[in-house]
Amino acid sequence: MKGSGEKISMLTAYDYTTASLIDKAGIDAILVGDSLGMVMLGYDTTLPVTVENMITYGSSVVRAAKNSFVVIDMPFMSYQASVTDAVRNAGRIIKETGAQAVKLEGGVEFAEHISAITRASIPVCAHIGMTPQSVNAFGGFKVQGKSLEAARKLIADAKAVEEAGAFMVTLECVPSRLAELVTRMLSIPTIGIGAGAGCDGQVLVYQDMLGMYPDFTPKFAQRFGDIGNAMTDAFKAYDAAVKDGSFPAEQHTFKIAQEIIDSLGGEL
Repeated sequence: MKGSGEKISMLTAYDYTTASLIDKAGIDAILVGDSLGMVMLGYDTTLPVTVENMITYGSSVVRAAKNSFVVIDMPFMSYQASVTDAVRNAGRIIKETGAQAVKLEGGVEFAEHISAITRASIPVCAHIGMTPQSVNAFGGFKVQGKSLEAARKLIADAKAVEEAGAFMVTLECVPSRLAELVTRMLSIPTIGIGAGAGCDGQVLVYQDMLGMYPDFTPKFAQRFGDIGNAMTDAFKAYDAAVKDGSFPAEQHTFKIAQEIIDSLGGEL
């Protein structure tokens, strides 16, 4: 797709039902992101997410994805401590979910980890720029690569992950012109999130693009639907129907012969 100039679409998903709809819509790839820590589990960051969380949510997505390519995040401290940990946990995620690839954050510093995982025949999507697992080191969720030194570091990271064997790289919160430059430099596809239209593809958290996560809306997330308000309205309508007795109606019930009821009534 990169070679032919065809853009790659990717969305997050964390459950069977949503992944089924995304797959049916023809989205090219699904990311089971550790963002589930925030949008599914209610944490303030992605840091508390475990390998077990990723396997539970990831396997449900894989069961739904008939055509979409599934990538699963390696959560915080599942690979940082050692190369051995990285390979072992990547292998466990792939083996227990059936996904096609894993994704991990970091550039030059984790090139060795990427190389070892790919040598184990596990495809790796890299993730550079604003890497949420490094939120404490960054001092918050901030755009990366704005200074000359930071831009050079981002380019070095991009080259390092490609050389290490990553088949794709996510660029998060990177100035659009820098992301476009990196995209032209690499032979592997770039997937942008807050990195402009010059990337080979785009990814969004599906709750952001559907207006379902009211706690925080990133600047880069366009709403393609107002599903959050529609769901709230439906919940309110259900609540009202239950309380005024209009639900369930006759068409929602199952029948029994009157003589059985009469017989039971006589036994009371």
